[in-house]
Formats: sequence, structure tokens, C-alpha cells
Amino acid sequence: MDLISTTPFGPRPVTATLMKRAAEAQAPVDVPHIDKWSLFRDLCTARHAYGLTDRDLTVLNALLSFLPGKALSDNDSLIVFPSNKALSDRAHGMAESTLRRHLAALTQSGIIQRHDSPNGKRYAARGQGGDVVRAFGFDLRPMLVRARDITHAASEAQAAADRLRRVREEVVILKRDALKLCIYGQEIGAPAPWDAYQRQLLDIHKQLRRKTPADVLEDLCAVLRQLMTTINGALQTKEMDGTDSQNERHHQNSNEDSSVFEPCLEKAGGEISPDQETTPPDDRARQEPNLPLPLVLKACPDILPYAQDDIRHWHQLIAVAGFVRGMMGISPDAWRQAQQAMGPEVAAITVVAMLQRVADIKSPGGYLRALTRKATDGAFSPGPMVMSLLNAGQ
Repeated sequence: MDLISTTPFGPRPVTATLMKRAAEAQAPVDVPHIDKWSLFRDLCTARHAYGLTDRDLTVLNALLSFLPGKALSDNDSLIVFPSNKALSDRAHGMAESTLRRHLAALTQSGIIQRHDSPNGKRYAARGQGGDVVRAFGFDLRPMLVRARDITHAASEAQAAADRLRRVREEVVILKRDALKLCIYGQEIGAPAPWDAYQRQLLDIHKQLRRKTPADVLEDLCAVLRQLMTTINGALQTKEMDGTDSQNERHHQNSNEDSSVFEPCLEKAGGEISPDQETTPPDDRARQEPNLPLPLVLKACPDILPYAQDDIRHWHQLIAVAGFVRGMMGISPDAWRQAQQAMGPEVAAITVVAMLQRVADIKSPGGYLRALTRKATDGAFSPGPMVMSLLNAGQ
């Protein structure tokens, strides 16, 4: 089939990039035949290497569906010529203006090439036998030309994703282990700056994002390994020097160190006994929140690694929120008052929502106290916090 179109229809100019892509589209192919859907899946995996979005790939998927058969073959015509309406229908009703934008992105990336007719319409001319002798539309041959590169890029992208997943898992596990060992060290009275270690863990937590690069995660992993070595050393020293009587459960007052987080509020709290920390709130505060627990967990996934098991009930969320509040610099007194004023479930939702945005909160303890005062006046609900996290894609 003849290809006679090399310049775009209408006001679109000829550019050096356009000429380069046209030359690449006519280059010899290394892989003369390949399954089009297998290659498409590889391109989905390697889309960032080609600057493509999921919406670009939705349009490409629609274009491939107009190509007969399952293979891209250099012996066949690889030009498809659907109308805008037909293309929109197969792209899940995408608007025409949006289609044009994504088609331009696919062309710019060198995955497809335009072959415009004299009037800009897409159509095919057929011979006497019904075979297509000339077509105007979108040429998919560039995808075949780049098949080997796409497959290689997909392998590299998958390897990078595996590396990122492994190092992120290690960071999460080390962070969780370090926090639990810090709490254990405080309970047995081992001599070490446990609150300082917890503040260091909070700083590490603040640096974690869903898209944290692998190199940053590896640096955090190295810091956590060193911290774990220090913590284990302190615990081993206690085990070697301690006696059974010294190893009885020991509660430390965290007000002194937590004043770093709540400089104006913690001093007035006084020392909190174990009984005070777990004092149940009054019946007025026992009403369960209107928010479903699965919705809270979807909005606040950062709390999940700290849970021993899947969080299926409110009492589990309350327990894990009480576990992480120390790392956040929230004192036992502030946590107890929040439970009394808000109810234990709402207080737990508030803490885990704060954990999700802890990098943006200068003083978590002071912030929780301010929300507690609002709750006392009946002017606080955790709903806006949770919905804000959901809308932000957290």
C-alpha cells in the first residue's frame, strides 16, 4: 500500500520532530510480527519512559481495536481510520477535544504517525478486489518499529518497580520495629533517649510519600538500620545489667520531652498515671462516628503498617492510634482528654488523619489539644479531615 502523506493537514506546521518521527516510522523493523496486545501491555508498563498517561493509552487501546487480527505485522497495512465518533465510543465516550489532545501526545511520543488525506478526513480507498490500496488515518507501524525498545523499557520499569517495592517494605518494617522497641525500652526502663528516637522516627515518617523515589527510600533505610542497631544495643545493655525486679513494667512521664511538640500546653498537664491514660470517656462521648471504618482506612493508609492485624473494628483503630501517638509527640494527657471530649472512635480517627498529614503539622500535640477544645464546645467533626484526605488522593 502506498504512503504518500508526509505533512499534516491544516495549520499544523512541519517541524524537525515531525520529520524525525516520519523517518523513524519507515525504518526497518527488528520484530516483523508481534502480538499487539502484549506489546500494548508492555507499553503500559513503560509509559513513563515515553511520556504517556493512562488517558493516552486509553486512546491507543481504542486505535488498536480497529486493527483486524491480534498481531502487528510488517506485511499488513497498519493504518486505521476510525471516525471521531467511532473512536470516542471505543474510548469510553471521550470528548472530541480530549481525543485530539491525546492523539497529539501519542504522535509526539512516536508511538503513532498521522497520514492526513487532502481534506483531513480519515478513509481508505479500495481496489477491485476489496483490498485497501490507500488509507488515510493513524499509522501504527511506529509502534512495531519500536517494539524491541518498548519491551526493554517495560523490563526496566518492572525491575525498578520491584526494587521500589522491596525497599519501601523494608523501610516500613524497620520503622515499625524501631517504634515498638522504643516503647518496650521505655516500659522496662532501659537507659536511652527513647523520646529522641521517636522524634527521629517521626521525621522519617514525614519524608515518606506514595511516590518517594527509591534512592531516598534507600537513604532512609540506612538511617533506620543504624537506629535499630542503636536501639538493640541499648536493650541488650539493659538485659545484661538488669534484674528481675528492675524489669518490672515502668511508666515514664513523657511530658518533659513532648514539650518540644507542645511548648505551651504540656507543662500544665502534670504527670499522668497509667489509670488516667486509660480512663474511659463518659457515655456522651461513646457514640460511634458517622464515618465508615473502611472509608477512614482508605483515607489514612499510613496507619496500617503499625497494626498487628487487619483493622476490622473500631477498638483496633483506637489501640493502634494510641500506639502511634507517642511517636507523633502527643502526650498521654492530650490523648486522654481527646478521648473524653470526642469519644474514643473520633479521637482515633483524628489521630490517624493527623498522621497522614503529619509533615504539615508543626505541633501534633498542640493541634490535637486545639481540636479537643473545639470538640468540648461541640464544634468539631472528623468528617472534613477525612474527606479532604480522600479528595487529595491520599
